[in-house]
Amino acid sequence: MPDTPPSLPPADDASAPTPPSRWQKLGAAARRAAGLPATGLSYLYQTHLANRHFTLPVLNGAFGDQLAERHDPRTIQMSFRRHGADVPVAHLHLSPDRPKTVVFLHGLMGDELIWQTGAGATPRYGPLLQQELPVHCLYVRYNSGLHISENGRLLSQLLTELVAAYPEATRELVLLGHSMGGLVIRSAGYYAAPATATAAPVSASAEGKPAAAWVRHLKTVFLLGVPNEGSFLEQNSYLTSMALRKINLRPTRFISELMDRRSNGIKDLRHARLVDEDWQHPQANDLLPPRTLVPPLPGVHYHMLVGSLLKTTASALAHYFGDGLVGAGSAVGTVFGDPALPPDVQVSTRTFAQQHHGTLLSNEEVYQYLRENM
Repeated sequence: MPDTPPSLPPADDASAPTPPSRWQKLGAAARRAAGLPATGLSYLYQTHLANRHFTLPVLNGAFGDQLAERHDPRTIQMSFRRHGADVPVAHLHLSPDRPKTVVFLHGLMGDELIWQTGAGATPRYGPLLQQELPVHCLYVRYNSGLHISENGRLLSQLLTELVAAYPEATRELVLLGHSMGGLVIRSAGYYAAPATATAAPVSASAEGKPAAAWVRHLKTVFLLGVPNEGSFLEQNSYLTSMALRKINLRPTRFISELMDRRSNGIKDLRHARLVDEDWQHPQANDLLPPRTLVPPLPGVHYHMLVGSLLKTTASALAHYFGDGLVGAGSAVGTVFGDPALPPDVQVSTRTFAQQHHGTLLSNEEVYQYLRENM
């Protein structure tokens, strides 16, 4: 018998992919590296297109006072907004069939779109409220780099125009402010009602003036994540800048001077300065400067909506850090817990656990609270 031929190794599967060689791997990596700048630029460009409406508000929040001083065309003017454009009060065309009007104010470096649009199915309060309730929803955009008191006076003027133009549609006026926007609302109330509402001393220019008409229409104020006692972040920025100046070396002086160029609006957040006299005071830049007490307006129901990063909301950490940008103690506000408040002032407080400063703007629980108390 012939010898059995030796067994041969199995033939390679022609369909199996050949693993890349070391040089091929190196070439592919080089091509990816070469394409990174273009990919990065494309990503930045697409991000810019998706968020370009925020560019101007951020610029104004950081340096808006300086832009206004130079009459820079990029300076935001306070106005109602629709479809990405300023709208004069006369062109709002509010129907008298809806007697309640809700006015939304954004916070530092924000704009009106924070109330209207968002990713995914997150609720946006303005459109939902207008769909589900017989209300008008209006959105204000303002230069958040100006002093809070400057914006407060401008808001009071804008609301005066609104009520004069649409008395039937504003029989009930509701104001809703997020963060700095809530401070602007409180400042507007101070300047609108100097003769009737404030136990604090009023300015010489305001003394003796009658209350603005819009105050008589105001029924409800929602203060959403508002630093009523000041922002710990701005307080820390102030202390950092002061320490760097004390070191008094060229690098520390440079950094301190750079930090001090932040806008007046940001600086006002340190102690929630709501009136002109506070930032005009000779000791305004002291560690503990004088501050005018601005109490709530009589006949108005205030809702203090507080965010907390933690599950438990009663701890010292929650009191200080709150929603990450505004401490819970600051959001509650000392003046709103005063037992000596007039009996016609109502204050309700609600804390939302595991919510940061941004998610307060798109939270189902917050929306349901607004809807039920509107």
